[in-house]
Amino acid sequence: MQQWISDYLAAQKRAVDTLSPAQLAGLVETLRVAHAADRQVFIAGNGGSAANASHFAVDLGKGASDKLPSRFRVLSLTDNLPWITALGNDYSYDEVFSRQLMNYGRPGDVFIGVSVSGNSPNLVKAHEWAKANGLKSIALVGSKRGRMAELADQVVVVGDTHYGRVEDVQMHVLHILCYAFMENPA
Repeated sequence: MQQWISDYLAAQKRAVDTLSPAQLAGLVETLRVAHAADRQVFIAGNGGSAANASHFAVDLGKGASDKLPSRFRVLSLTDNLPWITALGNDYSYDEVFSRQLMNYGRPGDVFIGVSVSGNSPNLVKAHEWAKANGLKSIALVGSKRGRMAELADQVVVVGDTHYGRVEDVQMHVLHILCYAFMENPA
């Protein structure tokens, strides 16, 4: 068991090491510009990525905003279960995020999609809607990249396909985006 744990941790470190600080700085800049212009930040994912999206919205909306003179306007599209189920039932599950963006999204806002495969149909549709309607889009994906990587303005690819490792590294990225403002508010 100890060897398996050691191997798992080594693989996790290799996955983290695939991140580019320059690329992440570009994401921080996108959020800085959105914040300065009082734009909305949306985030969504499925399963573990939905949990990461919710966590990010809390950290950016509370933690980062507490350190700044004005607040981030951030919304996790994964958090309104009655709305998600109504959209899934009345339209399709593929539209649960894009239909929310239709209500809230405006040109200049930011949409972040989080997916290991990069091919989640509801996230692909949300990226398509964001692109067609002038939102800046970011995709956090695993090494298979998927359709989201083709659609997004900015892409962070975690160099692994293991769902747990990729989701963990994506949470690293999301924490970096929040702590960049918490620890460097200027």
